[in-house]
Amino acid sequence: MGQSLVKNYIHLVFSTKHREPLIHPPVEAELHQYLGGICNNLECLLIKVGGYTDHIHILCLLSKKIALVKLVEEVKSHSSKWIKAKGEDYANFYWQDGYGAFSINPSEVDAVATYISNQKEHHQNKTFQEEYRAFLRKYQVAYDERYVWD
Repeated sequence: MGQSLVKNYIHLVFSTKHREPLIHPPVEAELHQYLGGICNNLECLLIKVGGYTDHIHILCLLSKKIALVKLVEEVKSHSSKWIKAKGEDYANFYWQDGYGAFSINPSEVDAVATYISNQKEHHQNKTFQEEYRAFLRKYQVAYDERYVWD
C-alpha cells in the first residue's frame, strides 16, 4: 500500500492549573480562536473549541504528520504564553500538567461538537472534575485519583 490514510478524531480536554476560573469574556472567545489557529497551523483540522471558566475542550481531526503529545504540547505552551500577554490578570496563568484525549467515532463527531458548544449549560450542575471523571468512565480509562489533579 503506497498511501498513508488516516482519520483520527480527537476530543482533547484539559483544565487551568488547580482549576482556577480564569477564562472569561472577552479573552474567552479570543482564546478559543487562538487554540483553533494553533490546531489548524499544525494541520489538525479544528472542528470545535469550547469550555468553561476552568477548562477547555478541543475537537479536531489529528494530522497524520503529528503525534498527539506534540499537538498537546504546542497548544498548551503557545496559548499559555499568549494569554499571559493579555495583562496582569493572567500573569500567573498555567494549564494543568496533564490532559485527557479521547478518540471519537466519526458518527459521534456532531454530538461531541454540540456537547462542546453547550459547556456553559453543562456546568450549571456539574463541576469539571465530575465531567472529567465521567469521560474517564465512558472511555474506560484506568486512573488513580491521587494523580489526576494538579
